[in-house]
Amino acid sequence: MIVAVVDVGTNSTRLLVAAVEDGRVARELDRRTIVTRLGEGVDADGRLKEEAMERVLAACAEYRRAIDEAGAARVVAILTSAVRDADNGTRFEQELRRRFGFEAETIPGEREARLTYRGATSARAHAQPTMVLDIGGGSTEVVVGQGDEVGFFVSTQVGSVRFTERHLRHDPPQDVELAACRAAVREELERAVPRAVGTGVREGIAVAGTPTSFAAIDLALDPYDPDRVDGHRLTRAACERILGDMAALPLAERRGVTGLHPDRAPTIVAGGAILVEGMALFGLPEVEVSERDILHGAAIEAAQSTRKRPVS
Repeated sequence: MIVAVVDVGTNSTRLLVAAVEDGRVARELDRRTIVTRLGEGVDADGRLKEEAMERVLAACAEYRRAIDEAGAARVVAILTSAVRDADNGTRFEQELRRRFGFEAETIPGEREARLTYRGATSARAHAQPTMVLDIGGGSTEVVVGQGDEVGFFVSTQVGSVRFTERHLRHDPPQDVELAACRAAVREELERAVPRAVGTGVREGIAVAGTPTSFAAIDLALDPYDPDRVDGHRLTRAACERILGDMAALPLAERRGVTGLHPDRAPTIVAGGAILVEGMALFGLPEVEVSERDILHGAAIEAAQSTRKRPVS
C-alpha cells in the first residue's frame, strides 16, 4: 500500500511517500523537508502567526502535487507541538483538511512518542533496552522500550525552537546563555524521566533534524547523504565538540558549516544542548542516528488502519 504522511512540526514540514508492506516501510518513494518555522513565537504568544501558517500551506501545496503524482492510497497529516500549544491550532488543522484533503490530526505527545519509537525501531533489531530521543522544535519525546514493546514514554516541553527563544538571545550565544540553556534542559528532562527508567538502558537512537545534522557535520557531508547518516554512531564527545563549535559561531557563519542545512542554523545550538543532555541523562557514551522516525511510524499505522477521519 502506498501511503503519504505529512508531518507538520514546530520547525519543519516534512513529507514521506512510501510503500508499506508487511508492517514495515519497504520503499521510500519520495521524502522532502522544508523548514517552515510554524512554531515561531508560539511559546511567548500562544498563537500561530499568519505568516508562519502561510509558509506551511505553501509547503503542503507542493507536497499535495507530489502525493497526487505518486498515487497514494491514503494521505495523513500529523500536527504536533506548535499546533497543540496554539489557541488557533484547531482552525489551522481544519484548514489543512479543507484545502488539501489531508486526514489531518493534532496528536498528543504520548502518541507522538509511540509513533516515533515504532518508526525508529522498525528496521532495527534492538534486543537491549533502548532509549529513543526525538528532538523537535517545540517538544522532545523520550521513549524507552525493548523490541516492539514500549516500557516508558514522555513528551516534554523541551524543544530547539522553544529553548532558542527562551535562552539564546545573543549572536553568537554568550557562554552564560548556553550554560543556562543546558541547565534548563537538564532540569526538565530529569523532572520528566524517573531515575529508575534509565537504569537498564544500554542503547540509544536519536532522530529528527538535530541528530541528523550533527551526524552530517561529524561526517563532513556535502551534499547531505541520508544513507550515510542513517546508522551513524555519534559519540557524546563528538556532540560536545560540535555543540561548542556551533555556539562559537555567529549565525551567518553557522549557515555555511559543511553538513548543516542553512535553515537549521538558527536552532542548532539549542538542539545540540538537548542532544548532549539527553545522552548524559541516560549515561550513554554514544547514540545511533536514525533517518527513520515518526514519519515511518505514522506510515505503518496508516497502512494497517482502515479507519479514516472525515475531511471537513
